[in-house]
Amino acid sequence: MSSPAFPPEFVWGAATSAYQIEGSPLADGAGPSIWHHFTHTPGKIEGGDNGDVACDHYHRFVDDVRLMRELGLQSYRFSTAWARVLPEGTGRQNPQGLDFYSRLVDTLLEHGIAPSVTLYHWDLPAALEDRGGWAHGDAPKWFAEYARLMFRTLGDRVPMWATLNEPWVTMDNGYVSGCHAPGRRDWAEAAKVSQNLLRAHAAAVAVYRTEWKQQIGLVVNLVPVFPATEAAADRAAAQRMDAYLNRQFLDPALLGEFPAELAEMFGEAWPAMTADEMSRLREPIDFVGINYYLRLFVRDGSSDGPSAGPPRAAIVSPPNCPRTALGWEIYPQGLTEILEWFRSRYGDLSLYITENGAAFDDTPQPDGSVKDLERVQYLKEHLRAAGQALRAGVNLRGYFVWSLFDNFEWQHGYSKRFGIVRVDYPTQRRIPKASARFYAQMIRSSASDFEA
Repeated sequence: MSSPAFPPEFVWGAATSAYQIEGSPLADGAGPSIWHHFTHTPGKIEGGDNGDVACDHYHRFVDDVRLMRELGLQSYRFSTAWARVLPEGTGRQNPQGLDFYSRLVDTLLEHGIAPSVTLYHWDLPAALEDRGGWAHGDAPKWFAEYARLMFRTLGDRVPMWATLNEPWVTMDNGYVSGCHAPGRRDWAEAAKVSQNLLRAHAAAVAVYRTEWKQQIGLVVNLVPVFPATEAAADRAAAQRMDAYLNRQFLDPALLGEFPAELAEMFGEAWPAMTADEMSRLREPIDFVGINYYLRLFVRDGSSDGPSAGPPRAAIVSPPNCPRTALGWEIYPQGLTEILEWFRSRYGDLSLYITENGAAFDDTPQPDGSVKDLERVQYLKEHLRAAGQALRAGVNLRGYFVWSLFDNFEWQHGYSKRFGIVRVDYPTQRRIPKASARFYAQMIRSSASDFEA
């Protein structure tokens, strides 16, 4: 079998994020982020790892861009570190931090690679966390100031911007489970964070529209949610989880309303918004980026006590299914399903798959090469699923593999590898894996037929 063909204008790229690859988080006048503090807190990160060196992209970006060109990437999605350019989060600018991103963008353009910039990939300046972080009422203003600075610095050369990466993860992992920075566990605070993230997104889009005219959008992680059984209680739990996971940020940004289930789930902790406040969340955007990794089965968790949380749903793990090294089920057709669901609910907005990939236990060969055949198969199957969505009429414009490099995988440290390029951390040597060669061939062949 071969894959469905992709249109000639389809964009092929790869994605990373600042804290995961840059290293040197305090270099040249940068301020600390919440992730710098979190990783330097004992017991938070597997193996005691941190992002102090990571992939040393801060010093090696020129060579890294050359590698991107060798792989044939048409676009590179990366995030900018807020505290690198505004050490206190607001006010004083750091020219050296701004110059780093300006040189990166110029180098990409010199190699024929379109930069795609994400303003926020979870690394809030620690100085702002000290002032209340995302739960503070001024957080959207702080973000708008930062966004304006980056637009003015790079907006003449960057054709594609995203405001936030996976705001659900910022809210849930950072303020509910506490497994991510800032490591808090407070449902009432999480509700404020959710709404402030939406306000921040809308404020940044409004700023962009004042002077800049290319693409700006929002990136969300979407997860097909299924009831564990056909029992009415489990079906209701799946609806609640879908509202919490998938509709919490899309419905306000695209439809101007919150899912009704949220006020029910959060109760008095859910802040009320006026109709005027809701309308301001619905700033028109040019695209939505979808990050897809897995699906979930859930059952009713109403009798499980407070640990079940506002969705009152418990995750059930299906037996005997293929999994990644993180234990995530491999379910390629879920990508088709979630893309078609998006179209049916929100219309024909331009979509990009801004992240899709998998962690596997890659074992280097004696010669240093990495035959990550599991990842090759994963990519083949998910690209086929993306092609099926295209044939069904989904307005899909591009695909960004996650990740270009092995990198700092948040609470897992360096124990999990997502990259199509291996990074030998002691030497910082870059080694394209079999998956990188496969992906390069996809791009070279203009994404036409490839062997399954």
